[in-house]
Amino acid sequence: MPIARLARPFAALALALLPCAAPAGAQTPSTYDVEIAWNRFYDYGEIVELCRKLEKRWPEFVKLEFIGKSVEGRELPLLTVQNEKSGPAARKSAMWIDGNIHGNEVQGSEAALYAAWYLLERYGEVEQATRLLDERVFYVCPMVNPDGRAHWFAAANDSSSSRSGTRPTDNDGDGLFDEDPADDLDGDGSIESMRKYVPGEGDWRLDPDDPRVLIRPPPGVKGDWILLGEEGIDNDGDGRVNEDDKGGYDMNRNWPSSWMPNFVQFGAGEWPLCFPECRAIADFILAHPHIAGVQSFHNAGGMLLRGPGAEAYGEYPRGDVAAYDEIGKDGERMLPFYKYMVIWKDLYTVWGGFVNWTYEGLGIFSFTNELWNQGQYYQKAESAPAGDAGERFFNDKLLLGDGFSPWQKAKHPLYGDIEIGGDKKMTGRVPPSFMIEEMLHRNAAFCWYHADSMPKVELRSAKATKLGGDAYAVEVVIGNPRVLPTRSALAAQKKMGRPDLLNVSGDDVTVVSAAYATDRFRPERDAAIDDKTPGQLRLEQGVPGRGELKVRFIVRGRGFAKVSYDAEKGGYAEATVKLE
Repeated sequence: MPIARLARPFAALALALLPCAAPAGAQTPSTYDVEIAWNRFYDYGEIVELCRKLEKRWPEFVKLEFIGKSVEGRELPLLTVQNEKSGPAARKSAMWIDGNIHGNEVQGSEAALYAAWYLLERYGEVEQATRLLDERVFYVCPMVNPDGRAHWFAAANDSSSSRSGTRPTDNDGDGLFDEDPADDLDGDGSIESMRKYVPGEGDWRLDPDDPRVLIRPPPGVKGDWILLGEEGIDNDGDGRVNEDDKGGYDMNRNWPSSWMPNFVQFGAGEWPLCFPECRAIADFILAHPHIAGVQSFHNAGGMLLRGPGAEAYGEYPRGDVAAYDEIGKDGERMLPFYKYMVIWKDLYTVWGGFVNWTYEGLGIFSFTNELWNQGQYYQKAESAPAGDAGERFFNDKLLLGDGFSPWQKAKHPLYGDIEIGGDKKMTGRVPPSFMIEEMLHRNAAFCWYHADSMPKVELRSAKATKLGGDAYAVEVVIGNPRVLPTRSALAAQKKMGRPDLLNVSGDDVTVVSAAYATDRFRPERDAAIDDKTPGQLRLEQGVPGRGELKVRFIVRGRGFAKVSYDAEKGGYAEATVKLE
């Protein structure tokens, strides 16, 4: 996908927020008020403690609350981050940021926290960071799936297991629940692979250049090894291994928009929002209709994803797609080796996905970032060795072999003499420790850019012109300098949420009529607004991104008229006009 673009305002924001791009005279701090090591990952309790530290250090900016409980009773922390002194939260555009809806996708939690932490640390020092905390509200839920995260850290897993929550689930349809999980046969804390030596009877042979790797023999030639899958035994005696692990559902298939039952979309649950974590988050978002942007962090593959999740949904409105494209394609520039993609078209079909619901059900511009791309190992994707050879090269030369468990002999109750080894759980889907912070900062910067693109209404002018007697024409211009409209085209079409409100009132003022002002010199060309209450207009279309809305009111009265514009997702502005 071509990514050459004309320079846009995001560049100034990104450059100012990236430590390596500080302008002449600025200083990158050598110490921080809350020192956090961003070269590691944190378990459930540690993430909660980091949230508490942010609230303790910046009580004027940070409020920590717990919005619900998980299946196992862990509380879901949520940070509200904003400058209360710059105005009430409900009159500002807000962004929802979350991570770790899949338990194994751990770096999403750190990315969400980093997005808040860095703004707090640089408030008052970097203009854009200061402006974002003054103008916006950030709702940060670092762990959507605290049970899956806790299980991934505490138990033996591979890089992709513990994706689910932990509610007991019958994955194999035998009437039993979680009875055949993977087994850490060698006790090293990681679920790896099993192989067996069967001279002349196998499907694989050792790679002569690297005996850790198995390769296919030439056609017609037998190998000496067979692969037996991941570590485990047949716990329930049904002839299958590891087929009913702990949990087994998917909270990113449990949201109301385009939801499908389990036989269509595995892991969807019995009904939308049946999982307590999803219900708690849905209740919070519905109770905060000023949320105008959503960012959800997953891993891996290096993707900036938007809906639709399913082809059957159809196309998004053209105006909304244009706004998505601008943010997504600029995101490709901010995140090397990432691609801006449509979920169903470029990845796979997702029914009942979270960002499907927040846009398709609520009209909120929403992105999922799949954190980490192995092309980043080499900083130049086209030069990276392909496949296993490339991964082994990186492991050997830069990790000193720490990402791979050497093959060790073991006894298996079914297969007899086997070997266990392979990639550890901390490889593949998560970056190595020395590359974590850059990943977090670049993805957080994409959030800041999205947040800065959210609407912000401004009452650019309001003036009264005397028509005769006590009649006046009150001309109002409302602007929105940001990329996103105050109401998405989808929200306007489907009448989602509350329309924008434009009010004119006064103690001795009566509004006679209202019209869209289309020609400043020829008011007879104004387009009349058919509204029974012209002094209280409900505007479904809102104010477009980088656009204006001009309205002319005919009023009778004297004294002062108050003009206000209240956009549910775009903020609030008001002015007073003297009738004279």
